[in-house]
Amino acid sequence: MRVLFGSSEVYPLAKTGGLADVSAALPKALTALGVETHLLLPGYPRAIQAASNKTVEIELADFMGAGPFRLISARTPDSALPIWLVDCPSLFRRPGGPYQDQDGQDWPDNARRFALFSHVAARLSRGQLFGGWHADVVHANDWPTGLVPAILAEIPGQRPATIFTIHNLAYQGLFTAAIYSQLGLSDEAFNPEGLEFHGKISFLKAGIRYSDQLTTVSPTYAREILTSEYGCGLQGLLQQRAQDLVGILNGADYEIWDPSRDVYLPNNFSLANMAGKRACKTALQDEFGVKADLEAPLIVFVSRITDQKMADVVAAALPEVIGDGALCVLLGDGERHLEEQFEAAALRYPGRIAFRVGYEEPLAHRLVAGGDILLHPARYEPCGLTQLYAMRYGTLPVVRGTGGLRDTVVDANDDTLNRGTATGFMFEGASSEDMVRCVGRALALYRQPVAWRKVQRHAMAQNFGWEDSARRYRALYHSLAPGAVATPQPVVADPILEHVAG
Repeated sequence: MRVLFGSSEVYPLAKTGGLADVSAALPKALTALGVETHLLLPGYPRAIQAASNKTVEIELADFMGAGPFRLISARTPDSALPIWLVDCPSLFRRPGGPYQDQDGQDWPDNARRFALFSHVAARLSRGQLFGGWHADVVHANDWPTGLVPAILAEIPGQRPATIFTIHNLAYQGLFTAAIYSQLGLSDEAFNPEGLEFHGKISFLKAGIRYSDQLTTVSPTYAREILTSEYGCGLQGLLQQRAQDLVGILNGADYEIWDPSRDVYLPNNFSLANMAGKRACKTALQDEFGVKADLEAPLIVFVSRITDQKMADVVAAALPEVIGDGALCVLLGDGERHLEEQFEAAALRYPGRIAFRVGYEEPLAHRLVAGGDILLHPARYEPCGLTQLYAMRYGTLPVVRGTGGLRDTVVDANDDTLNRGTATGFMFEGASSEDMVRCVGRALALYRQPVAWRKVQRHAMAQNFGWEDSARRYRALYHSLAPGAVATPQPVVADPILEHVAG
């Protein structure tokens, strides 16, 4: 079983969010199950620099009119997984992030960048770029790889099977129709039954429309996106493909997120020995300049500062939260007007609220370890990973009951407390009042040390490792593999290149 796993982010080579963590951990778990998994990632400068065992496999003077092109074979620096880096300097060697420049503006040529990346994935999977290898299954992830199933669907005869995973339906890869001719797709594909979406091109819709199998990252989110409330305008197409859609819960990589051996912590700790967690709390209070009070509950927020993550609600609720005796440490970046609200709160309540703009992986580990409560609400949440990490670190999450948050957190109510099954706190509404009431329940339990420790220890004992989810993906691969390519196809038979040349 050979799988080409295409993603625009892979930790630690490139990361803006949870997609990077998934794209690193799932292939590692699949490899452990005997699936030959090769990663494919754009050749961002940092990725090329950080990858190990690099070898240039292919070098072309021009590819799809984008200029010089190299395919670099390498290994991921932490897990030594095989990875190909698509090194096209005109498209990927630039400062900033995978999708935006240093000022936070989308790269104007994102459609062309990820169209080329998708064509490389399609040709690699058919054995046309690296002749000694072809894929049985191509696993594409989110809109940057949404064209891969569409490209392969246009090729006559046998081809690899395709799976497309929706990590966040709200990010759709929408582009003006004027650039369609640059994407290397047939004219016939641009229609409402194809990848046209309200007069624009939707990379995400292409993945949904043309893949053989659809997955998303939690069972609840798989049901939610079939509705008008969460379907982002694509619920009709998703309903048509509902029999091919399955929700498989994301996991946590406990080789990285484990408080007993986390290299980023000032002190390690475990379920058997919790002393180090108090030391982490002290160090975090000192690092952020909040009141040095070990008895005061410390609430941490580690998230993108966006409408999705209810950052506006968090900002409005902060005065009431600290009025109940809590301290707050906030980390993240996103929408500037929301960042400014967090900054204003920190200035108004020095020593009680601290905020740092940006994201640093080591710092995120220290917040999750040093906090008592993780504030992690969302208006919608496909899965969420931070709440999984927090539970393993004994930091109880406060979440809204949506998507994967509902699938992973057990609310501490009278029933679950009596049965010993609670792992956090959940609220249903999306208002500041709803969240403040839920935080109030968490603070009340915190002031009951015996009951708190019981919930904390149960949360730490939860296992959200990747093993079960990886087995489900492997089963999907095997169910599709009979339709896979038996032998590589000749380059001259590729109608896509002919279309581009024409």
